[in-house]
Order: sequence, then structure tokens, then C-alpha cells
Amino acid sequence: MLESFEAIQRNTAEALAGVRIVPVLALETVADGMKICEIFNRLGLKGAEITFRTKAAPEVIREVTGQFPELLIGAGTVLNVKDLHRAFESGARFAVAPGFNPTVVREAARCGFAFSPGVCTPSEVEQAYESGCAMLKFFPAEAAGGVKMLSSIIAPYKHLGIRFMPTGGVTADNASEYLAIPQVAAVGGTWLGKGADIKAGAWDKIEQLVADAVKIASGGQV
Repeated sequence: MLESFEAIQRNTAEALAGVRIVPVLALETVADGMKICEIFNRLGLKGAEITFRTKAAPEVIREVTGQFPELLIGAGTVLNVKDLHRAFESGARFAVAPGFNPTVVREAARCGFAFSPGVCTPSEVEQAYESGCAMLKFFPAEAAGGVKMLSSIIAPYKHLGIRFMPTGGVTADNASEYLAIPQVAAVGGTWLGKGADIKAGAWDKIEQLVADAVKIASGGQV
């Protein structure tokens, strides 16, 4: 018998809580994915979200999960059932989306996939929770009102134990504010692997950003 979808969600939240800061990556090549994930692994940032915004995403996930099994690798921008299956067949341990698509949530629940939809309103939180989702992506975090908005949304649902991963506008400057909210398992951030930096081969810059993120994730300052 499949583990309950809600239990899978809660286990995913606990796993993400061990990472705290999840880089959000749009990778064009497997080589770039292997290089940046080697940096994450070496410096102690033990997870990443590889988005389905590029054709390379499934292959990147497959290669990275094979090379770095200790990393918690997820798939992002999973917008339909086809990509949901592609993500998990490639080895993703969790998947997220920017919005709440009931069709994708139902399929994830049916298959026992760790999938978290995106929400930014109380109504979406209630619909997602009713569907068995106990781990949600708050997106777009800053544009939707940031820490103040998220705290307000969380307030009526604290007793349900829902966890959140705010993403969208989260940076090294504000990540600690989000992480201070008890219901936030982790934050997602694009600043750790911007396309322009990867394309330019600015690996020294990326290493410094990752090192700083590790400090932030552990409660330190940079």
C-alpha cells in the first residue's frame, strides 16, 4: 500500500528543513548541472531544485542524482502530468509548481509522488490542504507581500501543521527573515545559480554565494 500523500508531504518538509536554502536552477546543459551540484555538495548545501524550464532538465536530474545521491534534488516548474512523471522517472525526490493545479496534485497523490503546488492566497492553501498537501510553495513570495503576507496567511492554519517553501524574490538579504518563521521548512532562491553567472563560467562567484548561503542556512550572518 502506498504511503499516504499527506505523510509523503510531511516527510518532504522534514527533508527540506535539513537543507533550508534550496537553489532554483534553470540549466541548459548536463555539464553545468554537474559542475554546480559538485559545488553545492562540496560546500555543504545539500539540495537543489532543477526547473523544467529547459529541455535539459530531465537528463540533468538523472545525471546529478546518480553522481550525488546525497543531495536532495527536486524538479521545479512541473506544470502538467507528463512532466510530473518525467521528473520522478529521472530521479527527482520532490517536485514543485508555481501554482495549484488539481489535476497534477491528484496524479501525484495517486502515484505517491512528493509534489508541492504553489499558493499565495488563503483559498489556495485550503484547496491544496483539502487535496492532501501539507507542504506548499509560497510563490511569488516577495511580489505577493513577502514575510508579512506569508505570516498572515499562516496564522489561521498553524494548527494544521502545514509547511511552506517561499520562492520568488528571496535573496541572501531576506532569506533569514523567511527562515525565522517556524512553518517555513526552506526557502528557494535563484540567486545561487543565475543563468548569466553559469553561462559566464563565474564559478568563483557562485562558490562564494553558496558559502554565504550555507552560513545563512545554519543561522549565521554573512
